Amino acid sequence: MTSAFQPRPEMLRIHDLHAFYGESHILHGIDLQVARGECVTLLGRNGSGRTTTLKSILGLVGRRSGSIMVNGKEVIAEPTHRMAGYGIGYVPEERAIFSTLTAEENLLLPPQVSSGGMSVDEIYAMFPNLLERRNSPGTKLSGGEQQMLAMARVLRTGARLLLLDEITEGLAPVIVKKLGEVITELKSRGFTIVMVEQNFRFAAPLADRHYVLEHGEIIATITADELPARMDWLHQTLGV
Repeated sequence: MTSAFQPRPEMLRIHDLHAFYGESHILHGIDLQVARGECVTLLGRNGSGRTTTLKSILGLVGRRSGSIMVNGKEVIAEPTHRMAGYGIGYVPEERAIFSTLTAEENLLLPPQVSSGGMSVDEIYAMFPNLLERRNSPGTKLSGGEQQMLAMARVLRTGARLLLLDEITEGLAPVIVKKLGEVITELKSRGFTIVMVEQNFRFAAPLADRHYVLEHGEIIATITADELPARMDWLHQTLGV
């Protein structure tokens, strides 16, 4: 008798990933996989290689080697400008909001690169603050509003694999709570999410799995079920 359970197809698989900035060898053989609709976090101290892992997926490092499979396709040799076409959306730590454009102009700026992107109405339903501020220039938006806009902009493009870099940094608790609700909603819609996140209290309830990095290597993989028993070790390792 066969089991009715079917594992979800993989959205991202990284194998033996090495990354370099100039002569500096930053990543030393990263291995991880993320199924469609999963959320995973990359945890570690500053300099452990978390952001470099995200940038390596996009080709934003000096050079890289190994394997990066996105939705079953090998992309490690692909140039950065092609990555959006594979359904990857990146929200960088610096947010990159254009100050002279209104919130809505910022939102509409990126092209829709694949089908299934959220409509503007859907985005405003998810981020009511942005609807209220749609005519405000980027310079007038709060940090939290800028973060929402950076995420919303990616959702319009049709991306299904979201790479989020420190999206809660420096934000008020009410905004952090809202972003947690948004990620829960995106997971329920089948989005796949890889988060670099310093705020472990925010990340812990959202993630299916945590990859712990140190000196450019993954030193532990902790599932949501294993998390309670590993908390003391994690606090010690992350210095939180």
